[in-house]
Amino acid sequence: MQTINITAYTENTSQIEIIKAVMKALKIKFELSKQKPYKPEFVEKIKKSQQQFKEGKCTTISLDDIWKKD
Repeated sequence: MQTINITAYTENTSQIEIIKAVMKALKIKFELSKQKPYKPEFVEKIKKSQQQFKEGKCTTISLDDIWKKD
């Protein structure tokens, strides 16, 4: 038996039911996971960075200056 991970971005619960029906029809054993694709620590870092940007606590570099050496 081979295990694969599939992430499905469904719009509603009926789509989940259809996926389950297909898996059952193909006689594929499966389990549903509510695990989120990103670790909560990573999400918090991103949110913190976005808040710092909104507060102006950031440095902006123009595209013309990005490759310049001091």
